[in-house]
Amino acid sequence: MAIKKDNSKKAKASSINLATLKRQRSLLIWGGIITIYGFIFYYLPLFGWLTAFQNYKPKDGIFHSQFIGLEKFKMLFSDESFIRVIRNTLAMGVLNLVATFVMAIVFAILLNEIKNKAGKKVTQTISYLPHFLSWIIVTGILHDMLSGTGIINEVLVNLHIISQPINFFAHEGYFWPIVAFANVWKETGWNAIIYLSAITAIDPSLYEAAAIDGAGRWGKIKYVTLPGIKSTIIILLLMNVGNVLNAGFEIQYLLGNGLIQKVSQTIDIYVLKWGISQGDYSLGTAAGIFKSAVSIILILIANQIAKRNGEERLF
Repeated sequence: MAIKKDNSKKAKASSINLATLKRQRSLLIWGGIITIYGFIFYYLPLFGWLTAFQNYKPKDGIFHSQFIGLEKFKMLFSDESFIRVIRNTLAMGVLNLVATFVMAIVFAILLNEIKNKAGKKVTQTISYLPHFLSWIIVTGILHDMLSGTGIINEVLVNLHIISQPINFFAHEGYFWPIVAFANVWKETGWNAIIYLSAITAIDPSLYEAAAIDGAGRWGKIKYVTLPGIKSTIIILLLMNVGNVLNAGFEIQYLLGNGLIQKVSQTIDIYVLKWGISQGDYSLGTAAGIFKSAVSIILILIANQIAKRNGEERLF
């Protein structure tokens, strides 16, 4: 009897699965299409990584180019300009991560504290509109603001903070803060959306209990809001850590010039310069592999740290 019951349960489970598959066939079809798309455009191109270990010539192709092992990687790390590029990329990546990450959380909390619904919606809409602007437009605005006759210099001169206009794009010390400011201005409103969603999911009774205990606005933020979005913060932090070396390309390429190229060039610009402009595809691919490998390592380390501390993690 027990065997018959088990068999009937298995048959029932299989019939339920078949029915579920039939009911969700449209989802499965679209899921299959997306999987095939990802395989074609994200995994098949990895075959091109072989060129990093070859003296690749387009006329010879991947299968007939000379195999040279790790020679291109040795060239990379013996090149002082590449070491400098790594420094620039890491510095701007960390600055962007800290600035945009912290500002998004702060802005979401402040926006949540606005009690007027109309004012809140207007503020939120205005804040995430810059996300939809291209970097061409953003860098144009920045250039006009920070030029010798721009509004920033006019304000500083009129307030007698400086005696004459500053050429912000001629001094290396200003470039990294300019890049961080541009990323904050462009992405803070957009990045805050997910934190606002997490805040709205917090049980309102927790705020009422905190108010009964005598907590003010800061107390509610400290003991209810921040713990309530802690898991979201950690997951997004883990995801963003892997993008530290994606410090950017457009803003550095558009705002950089010969006077500040020692601090403005990133790995992506290096790849463009050597891989495309100079025709050394193998060297450009090697630099790209290095960037990807470091990103994966950073994600694994951050995930392991979160795991050891009992926090949310990616896997």
